[in-house]
Amino acid sequence: MVVVVMDISIVNVALPEIRRDLHASVSGLQWTVDAYTLVLAGFLLLAGSTADRVGRRRIFQVGLAVFGLGSLLCGLAPSIGWLTAARALQAVGAAMLNPVAMAIIATTFSDRAERARAIGVFGSMSGLSLGLGPILGGALVDGFGWRSIFWINVPIVVVAIVCTALFVPESRAARARRFDPVGQTLVVLVLGSVVYAIIESTRLGWTSPVILGLLAAAVTGALGILGYEPRRVDPLLELRLFRSVPFSAAILIALWALCAFGAFLFVTTTYLQDVRGMSALTAGLCLLPVGVLIVVLAPLTGRLVGGRGPRLPLVVSGAALALGGGASIWLGPATPLPAVLAIYLLFGIAQGTINPPITNTAVSGMPRSMAGVAASLASTGRQTGTTLGVAISGTIVGSAASRGGMAFTSAEHDVWWLVLGLGVGILVLGLISTGRWALDTAGRAAALFEGMDRGAELRTAALHRR
Repeated sequence: MVVVVMDISIVNVALPEIRRDLHASVSGLQWTVDAYTLVLAGFLLLAGSTADRVGRRRIFQVGLAVFGLGSLLCGLAPSIGWLTAARALQAVGAAMLNPVAMAIIATTFSDRAERARAIGVFGSMSGLSLGLGPILGGALVDGFGWRSIFWINVPIVVVAIVCTALFVPESRAARARRFDPVGQTLVVLVLGSVVYAIIESTRLGWTSPVILGLLAAAVTGALGILGYEPRRVDPLLELRLFRSVPFSAAILIALWALCAFGAFLFVTTTYLQDVRGMSALTAGLCLLPVGVLIVVLAPLTGRLVGGRGPRLPLVVSGAALALGGGASIWLGPATPLPAVLAIYLLFGIAQGTINPPITNTAVSGMPRSMAGVAASLASTGRQTGTTLGVAISGTIVGSAASRGGMAFTSAEHDVWWLVLGLGVGILVLGLISTGRWALDTAGRAAALFEGMDRGAELRTAALHRR
C-alpha cells in the first residue's frame, strides 16, 4: 500500500521538472495526477466486488503485477500523453490493491477493537506514504531525474508479490456478487465527464459545446445509476448501503477531506518551487511535518475510534482543515518560512485524524459479505476527492502557475476558501453522523444485508438438498 498511496503524492513534487522536460501545460500536469486518481476511483468498486467473488489474494497479486508494469512504462514515457496513459495503467493495478487490502484486514480481524487498531496501522502506512512521497520524490528528482520516482516501484512490487504468496490468506465473500457492466460503465462516465469538464474548462470555456455535453453526460449517467442499480440483485454501486447515515457521511467526508488535501498538495508544491524558488528536495522536506503528524496521529486515532467512537477525530480534523485553509489565504511569496510550516501542521493534523474514522465507519457494522463493497466505496470517495481537488485547484490557479510570484498567490486564494469550507462541512457532518439517530440508521442497514445473506444461504442449502 505504501507505493500505491505514495504515487498520489510523490508525483506532485516532480511536476515542475516534468513540465520543463516534457514541455507540458498546466492541464497536462493535472492529467498526470488525475489520470491515476480518476481511473483508481472509477474501478475500485469493480475490483472490490471481483475480489469478493474470485479471491482477494489472487486479485491483489494481479494488481501488483499491473501496477509494476505501469510504473515501468511511466519511467519510459517520451511525452506527456504517454505518461498520462501509463499513469492510467498504473491505476488499473492500484484499483485492485487498495480496497482488497482493506477487505483482507476487515475479514481477518473479527474483534471490533482489534480491527480498529489494525485499521489504525493501515492508516499510518497510508500516512507514511503521503509523508514520504514529497521527500523521497524530491530526493529522487534532484539526484536521478523525475523518471526515477516510477522506477523505484518495480523492485518493491516484486517483493510484495512474493510476500503476498507467502503470508496473505485467500478469502472470498460467502455470497458471490455478479459482474455489473452497465453500472461500471455509468460510474466511469460520470467521473470521467465531470473531471474532464473541470480540467478542460479553462481552455475551452464553460459554455463551449464540449463542456456542456460532458456535463449533460455526467447528469445522464448519474440518473442512469439511480434508475438502474436498485433493480439489480448484485449492483456494482450498492445504493442500499447509503441508508446508513454514518456510512453515507463517511463517504462524503472522505470525498471532502481528500479533495482539500489533493488541492493542498497540488498548489503547495508549485508554491514552494516556482514561487519561493526551492529545489524539489527542499520542497519535499517542507512537507515533512505533514507526513510526521499523519504517521503519529493515524494509529492513535485508530485506537481512539476503537475505544470512544469517531466523533472527536472528525471534529478535530474538520476544525484543523478549516483553520489551515483560512490561514493559507494570507500566504505570500515572502511569508516567513516558520509561519508557512506552522500552517502546514494544521493540514497534517487534519489528514492524520480523518482516515481511521472514515474507514472504520464504512466497514464496521456491515456483514462480511459486504466488506469489499463497503471498503471500495470508502476508497472511491477518497480517490474521487483527490481527483476533484487537483482538477478544481489546477483550474483555479490556471495560467498564474507559470507567472509565479504574487500572481500565483493571489490566484490560489479561492483554493484556500474552498478548503476552509470543506473543513467546516466535515466538522458539521462529523457531529450529525455520530448521533443516536444516525447510529440507529446504521443498525437498520446492517440488519437488511444480514437478512439478505441468511435468505441466500437458505436458498443455497435448499438447492443442495434437492
